[in-house]
Amino acid sequence: SISKPPFAPSNDRVFSRSKFMRSFLNALIVVVFAFGGLGRAVAAEGTVTFQVMTPETALTAAQAALNRCREENFQVAVAIVDRFGGVQVLLRDQLAASRTINIAIGKARTAAGFRINTSDMIPVTENGQPSAGIRHLPGVVIVGGGVIIEAGGTLVGGIGVSGAPGGDMDDLCAFAGIDAIFDQLEF
Repeated sequence: SISKPPFAPSNDRVFSRSKFMRSFLNALIVVVFAFGGLGRAVAAEGTVTFQVMTPETALTAAQAALNRCREENFQVAVAIVDRFGGVQVLLRDQLAASRTINIAIGKARTAAGFRINTSDMIPVTENGQPSAGIRHLPGVVIVGGGVIIEAGGTLVGGIGVSGAPGGDMDDLCAFAGIDAIFDQLEF
């Protein structure tokens, strides 16, 4: 008869090894889940969350601003940007000058970037004021018509209107856009 080599496992040892492996794998799974949750908690502390408008909400605001300007017979461009200045919506009425596009975007980005309506920036950036240099930064447009959009006290974007006969009229249309989405945002 053929005898087993002395190093061959006995049936008892095979059973013990498989029992050990099952116990080891169960313990490993518990450790992975425990540290996996810890890893997520640490990652969460290293990140931020923020709110953004949906494209539909941004479009509603832009359309309302455009319509308000049309009621006044103003041909304008309306831009909605997110909190980082990325354009979400841009509308230009059929007879609005092409330059109104860049101005509307600039007003919206200026409002969102500085977290203040552009009309409110006029007196603090006049010549002789400590912040006068802001007017000379690329892309900054400091005339009326750029308004911040907030939800629950948090900045979510800006709206810029250009083409009305004055900044105060651009503001009028911009605020009409914000009024149209007031209920959609948590103010």
